[in-house]
Formats: sequence, C-alpha cells, structure tokens
Amino acid sequence: MININCEYKIKEDIDFIIETEKINKIELSKKTGISRVTLDGISKNKKTTDSVCEKFYSYVYESNYRINTVKEELIKEKYGEVLFHGSKNGLSQVSINGSRDNCDFGNGFYLGENYNQALSFVCENEKSSVYSFRYSLKDLNICRFDCSMEWMLAICYHRGTLGAYSDNEKVRKIVEKINKADVIIAPIADNKMFYVMAQFTDGEINADVALHSLSASRLGFQYIFKTEMALEKLIPIEKYYLCRPERVECKKLLIERGFEIDTKLRLAKREFKTGLYIEEIFDERI
Repeated sequence: MININCEYKIKEDIDFIIETEKINKIELSKKTGISRVTLDGISKNKKTTDSVCEKFYSYVYESNYRINTVKEELIKEKYGEVLFHGSKNGLSQVSINGSRDNCDFGNGFYLGENYNQALSFVCENEKSSVYSFRYSLKDLNICRFDCSMEWMLAICYHRGTLGAYSDNEKVRKIVEKINKADVIIAPIADNKMFYVMAQFTDGEINADVALHSLSASRLGFQYIFKTEMALEKLIPIEKYYLCRPERVECKKLLIERGFEIDTKLRLAKREFKTGLYIEEIFDERI
C-alpha cells in the first residue's frame, strides 16, 4: 500500500493564467466569479473548495487552455515513464486489493498510458479526478498482451463470461501466467469493448470478427500493478481537477468512439465469416 499526498496545483495554475492572459487578480476574479479574498488565500497556500476549483478550471477550459493534457506532455518530457489513474472520489491510499474482482485482470491497481485514457473512465462522475505517477518496471515480472485471442480470453475469464470454458487447459495456462506476474501490460477494454467480447463468448460472432472490431478502440494500454513489490515502484506526481466542460467533452468523444466500434463490428461481420467460434476454439480436434 502507498499513500497519495498530491493535491491540485491550483496556485501554480492561477499564476500561469494571470501571466499568460496578462491580467491581475481583480480581473481574474471578475472572469471566474471567485472572490479576490479567496484568490489571495490560494496564493498563500490555503486550501480551497471544489466549487472554487470548478469555477477556475471551467473558465480555463472554456478559454481553450487544455492545461491538463499539456501538463501530461511536460511531465513525460521531464520523467519519461509516467502513468495515469482516474478516480471517482479521490485517492488517499492505493493498494493491490483496491479494484473489483471482475476487472479485466482481477485485483490490482489499474493505470493507463495517458491522461485522456484515465479521464474516459471517470468522466461520468462529478467528484472524479485524475492522478499521474512516475514508475519503474526494473526487476519486476512483466506479462504482456496485445489485441489477441489470449488477451480476450483473459478478460472474459476475469469478467466471468467463459462459463464452462473457464476450467479449460488453454484458459488455465493464461491465468497461471497472469498470476505469476507483478505487472500486466495489455490493451484497455472498456464496457463498450466488453459488449463485443460478450457476443463472442455467447457464440454470436466468431473470434476474427471480435478481434477486428476491438482493434477500433484505440484506447491504448493499461498497466495493472498486482503485487506489493510492483506498487512500491510508483511515485505520485500530481492530482488533476476535472471540470464539468472537460467531462462533458469527453463523454461526447466516447459516444463517437462507440459508434465507430459498432460500425466496425457490422463491417467485420460481413468481412470475416470463416473465423472460429468459441466452441471451435476449445475443441481439441481443431
């Protein structure tokens, strides 16, 4: 378990906007609706409320400053190895037992390669935020997956949709490999992608159709830290406030991505008619 002590860097962000916009605190107060007294308090490192953060960061976003994604670029240039985690209610500690049992690869601490990945998983929640972490994989046992049959079976196993096939030798070998790993690196599978996988496990589509449809997601890779030794390799950097305009924009993009996956699924059904169905994959005679 590690403690998370990072907070929003609103003081630094206010200084940046004042300098960039060439305005003073009185003008910023008028533009944001935040009192001058509150702005002065923030300058003196006094804690502030979520309502103040919402006013400030909404103004910033609606003024076309994508401050969080730019910060992502800068910290990657500074640290090199950086990962992101989206939290629905904020973090004070993280552990390897903090996730749901039916997550893609079971229990562990889940992170993504970039800020927008993390944002996409929590943008529905008003109190959500994103955290960045430095990390190292040195001396850790890594299990990697690409967009493959193994990856799809691993996720279907952990999400509980393989049914009688869960005890199959092919599945057991995949699970054994996962259980030996400190860190899993694999394509991200959100609920829209899992809908496609569920059609495969229900026997409605073949494996080729499923995998070609899933390749449309472009969500990137997730890193699952599954052991205490792996968790010790994480160092928190910053906490990012998610204002309402940013979350609304993210939800729109997710809807568009969902249409893209649906379209590819329909086209893949027409193009890949000879792929193996789930019962054929586990038929030892094939």
